[in-house]
Amino acid sequence: QVQLVESGGGLVQAGGSLRLSCVCSISIFNRLARGWYRQTPGKQREMVATITGTGNTNYGDSVKGRFTISRDTDKNTIYLQMNNLKPEDTAVYYCNGVESWGQGTQVTVSS
Repeated sequence: QVQLVESGGGLVQAGGSLRLSCVCSISIFNRLARGWYRQTPGKQREMVATITGTGNTNYGDSVKGRFTISRDTDKNTIYLQMNNLKPEDTAVYYCNGVESWGQGTQVTVSS
């Protein structure tokens, strides 16, 4: 069974930074598209950033220029570096890959 485990969420002031990590239990994770999504109560889950097996990246319009997705294939891990955080970035962030979802990690940005 595939397991995705996120970490790195927390409470930060507006303008601050956080780095999220997502570790996958199987290495095929590295060869497939993976990504970060976020969700707030009452809203649909939205794409934040994705990275393909060849390293191509894509970002949601609201995070372009502030967030960076990266990977460490030796560790079956992807990261999301979040800079210049805004209160509207507050959400539960989920890692997706190998047709699976992590449990989510809460990010709260105070104004």
